[in-house]
Amino acid sequence: METLLVCRSPEMWRQSFGLLGKSYAYDTTGSFLLGKWLHIPLYPVSLCSAVVDVAIQDYVADVASELIYQNKSQISTEVLFAFPLDPHMAIYSFQAHSEDANIQAMLRDEVQQLHEAAEGWENLEYLRDQSQYPGEVFACFLGTLSPGSEVVVTLRYVQELSREPDGAARFVLPPTLHPYTKLYAWNCLSSKLHYSLLLTASLQSPRGVANVQANFTLTPLIYTAQDRSTAQAPLLQVSLAGSPPSKHDLELLVYFGDPSAVSAVVEKGDPGAPPGSLLGDPMVLVMLAPSIPEAVPGQRQSGEFIFLLDTTFLEHAQGSLLFLLKSLPLGCYFNIYCYEETSVGIYPRSVEYTQENLTEAMRRIPSTSSSLGDTNLLGTLRSVYNTPRPHGHTRQLFIFMAGLPPDKEAIAAEVCHHRNNHRCFSFCFSEDSAALAMALAKETGGEATYVSSDNRMAVVVLKCLKQALKPAAEGVSLSWTLPRGLEVEVLGGTPQSIFQGQHSLLYAQIHGQAQDMTVAKGTMTLQYSLDGQDVTHTIEFPLCPKGDGRLAGHRLAARCLLKRLLPEAVSGSGDEPRQRAVEISLTSGIICPFTSYVGVRTSQRVTWYRRLLALLPPRQSLIPCQVIELRGSHKVSSCYGVSIWVPPGWLTAVRASWLALRQLTHGIAALPQQGACSKACKPPRQSISSLKYVDPTEFVFCSSIFGRQCSEAIAECQELVALQNADGSWALSSRLASVLEVHEAEIKGKMPGEVMEPSIWATVLAVTWLHRHDKCYQDLCELLEAKAVTWLCSRAVPQLDKCLEAANTLLGSSVKPSVFRL
Repeated sequence: METLLVCRSPEMWRQSFGLLGKSYAYDTTGSFLLGKWLHIPLYPVSLCSAVVDVAIQDYVADVASELIYQNKSQISTEVLFAFPLDPHMAIYSFQAHSEDANIQAMLRDEVQQLHEAAEGWENLEYLRDQSQYPGEVFACFLGTLSPGSEVVVTLRYVQELSREPDGAARFVLPPTLHPYTKLYAWNCLSSKLHYSLLLTASLQSPRGVANVQANFTLTPLIYTAQDRSTAQAPLLQVSLAGSPPSKHDLELLVYFGDPSAVSAVVEKGDPGAPPGSLLGDPMVLVMLAPSIPEAVPGQRQSGEFIFLLDTTFLEHAQGSLLFLLKSLPLGCYFNIYCYEETSVGIYPRSVEYTQENLTEAMRRIPSTSSSLGDTNLLGTLRSVYNTPRPHGHTRQLFIFMAGLPPDKEAIAAEVCHHRNNHRCFSFCFSEDSAALAMALAKETGGEATYVSSDNRMAVVVLKCLKQALKPAAEGVSLSWTLPRGLEVEVLGGTPQSIFQGQHSLLYAQIHGQAQDMTVAKGTMTLQYSLDGQDVTHTIEFPLCPKGDGRLAGHRLAARCLLKRLLPEAVSGSGDEPRQRAVEISLTSGIICPFTSYVGVRTSQRVTWYRRLLALLPPRQSLIPCQVIELRGSHKVSSCYGVSIWVPPGWLTAVRASWLALRQLTHGIAALPQQGACSKACKPPRQSISSLKYVDPTEFVFCSSIFGRQCSEAIAECQELVALQNADGSWALSSRLASVLEVHEAEIKGKMPGEVMEPSIWATVLAVTWLHRHDKCYQDLCELLEAKAVTWLCSRAVPQLDKCLEAANTLLGSSVKPSVFRL
C-alpha cells in the first residue's frame, strides 16, 4: 500500500532572522542592491540581550520585547530587521533606536501612498530573494550600523494562543526573541549562548491560574490576588548562558481552573478612546471548546457531504470516487455536483445515504467529460448555498479542481461569505489551482491537498474523509443575559458547528452603561446538539473589566472585525465600510489591506552642533518597512506522512478575501507574488490575494514506486468494494466468488451451519479477503471495513469466531479475531 510522503519547508515562523547584516571588505559600505549582484549573503548581527514581557489573558497574549544588537565586526554594516509572522499573530508596534537615529513603523492609509516617497525598497527585495524558506515576514531597513555600535529594537505583538486538548493555553516564544541555533548563538568551545534572556510572564483568568508548566526552569508562581485569578511568573534564568533549555523553543503551558466547554473574560477598554468605539468599550473574550467524544468507526453518523466534481477530473478518478462514496456512513446525507456540465446536483437537494440512493447516484455520474468549456464552480457553489441543509447535519464540501477556474476571486469571496456555515476540503490536481484550494480550506477550517498523481488520489481523499467524519457539536448558539443598559455584539458571528479537536475563540463587545459595573455580572449560555442530544452550558462572569491596559483582546478583535468588514468595503455600497476599516486599522495598530507600513526615521544630532540647531525640528525621512512574502528557495527539508499544506499568515489570507470580493477576473495572467519591485524599484506594493503561486514541491512529494503500489491495490480490491452495500454488508453471489477466486458452490458448501443469513458469511469472507497475509488495504478500505464489522456486530452473530475460522481455511489466510472486534 502506498505511503503518502509530503515534503514541507519548515514553517517561516520557526526561522530566527532578527537583525540581518551585510558588509564588504576594505571598510566600505555597499548597498543591498550591489550585494544582490555580487551574491553577498546576509548574516545575523549579534544579539546581546533580549528582555521579553508576556501578558497572557486566557487564550490571548500580548508580547513586549526589547532586543539589543551590536555590530561586533570591524567594518560598517547595513542592517535589516526581519520578524517571521505566525498566522495567529499581529504586530502593533515597532521601534528601533541607534546612536544616530530613531525609527518607528507607522500605519498609513494606502490612499496617501506615503511609502512611495521612501528610497531603498530594493533592500526588501534583496531579503526576499536571499531567504531559503517561503513565508510572511515583517521587515524594516534600519540603515548602516558602524563598528561596535548598538541598535535597540522594541517589538510588540498580540497573538491567539492554541488550546491543548486538556484545556491548557500554549505559548511559544518566537525564535527571533530566542535564536537558539548552533549557527547563530553557540560558541563551539564553551557551549554558551552569546546573549542574555530575561523572560517574565503575567497570567490572568477569572477561572484562576491552577498551574504553569514549561520546558525550562520556572520560579514559583507569585499570586497577586487572593482568588488566584492573577499570577506572575518570572523565570529563574535571567541569563541563559549557564544552563540553556533543552529545546530550541521556549514553551509555556498555562492551566486555568475549572476547564469547561465555554469560558469568558472581560477586558477593559482604552480610557483614552471614545465610548462606543472598538477600543473604548469592554471586550469579552469567549472560548468555545465543547467536549466531544470519539465516534465509533462504522456506526451511524449525521452530516451532509456534498461532492463538487470537475467532469474532466472524472476521467481519471472513477475508482477514487467509488471508494469515497462507499466509505460514507449510514445516517448521513449526500449529493454530487458535476459542475462543468451544470450547476444542478444529481439530486435537487441532499438525500439520505441509502442503498437505493447510492446506486442511483453512481448511475447518474458521467464517466467522461462532455464539455470543453469553462467550469462553473461559482454557479455550483451558489446553488449549494441556496439549498437548505438537512436539520441537524453539518455541511461539508469536497471540492475537486482539475484546473484553475477563471472566476477564482469570486469563488473565494462566495466561500468566505458562508464561512460560518460549513467547511471545505479542497483537492487540486494542477499547480495553478493549488493556491485557490488552500484559500477555500483555510477560510472554512477545512483542509487542502495537492494531488500530483492519479494513483494517489484515493488514499489522499479517504484521509480527508476520516477527518470530516469526526463528530461535531451542531447548531451552536450563544445567548446573553446582561444588566439593563448593556448589550453585546459578537464580532464576526458564531460558527454553526465545532468539530472534535477544534475550538473557537470569539470576540464580543459590550456596549452601553450599567449602574455599577464593579459588581454587575453577566450570564452567557452555550447551546448545541451532540449526537442528537441537546447540550447546554451556562456560565456567570463578572462584568468588571480587568486587564493591564495593553488591549490584547481588543487588538485581536480588531483583526477579526477587519476580516469581516472586507465584503462590505468592496461591495460598491459606498466608502463608509472602507473608511471604517482604515480607522480601525490605524487606531488599533493592526494592518489591513487598506493600510500599509512606512518607516519614519528621525535623525539624532551630533553633540557639537546640537546646541546651535536646537530650535530646528529633527530631520525626518521615510525608510522601507513592510510585510512581505518571501519566495523561498529551499525545496527539500523534511518528508513525512502529512498531506495538508500549512496555511499562510493572517494578512495574506485577508488579502485573498479583499481581492476576491473585488472579483478581479480580467487580466490576471499569473498568480501575484508579494514584495515584487518594479523596474523603477518602487516599494513592493502589498498584494491583496493569498491566491498566490504555490510550488507543490514545497509541500507534496510522492515516489512513483508508491504510486504504482497504490494503483495495483485499487485495481485488486475495486471490484470487491463495488459489490459492498451501503450498510456495509456483501451479498453472496457469483460476482463475489469471482473476486475471491473461489467457486460459488465451494463457498456455499463451506458456510458454517450456524449461519442463517448468506450475507453474513459473504461479509466475513470479504473482510477476511481484505486482510490476506500478503496484502494490506488499510488506507483504502479502513472506513468501509468498519461499516462491515459494525453490520456484523449488529446482527449479534453467535458463532462469528467459527465463521472467521472457516473463512481463514477457505481463503488460506490467518486473520486475527481482533479484526472483527472479538
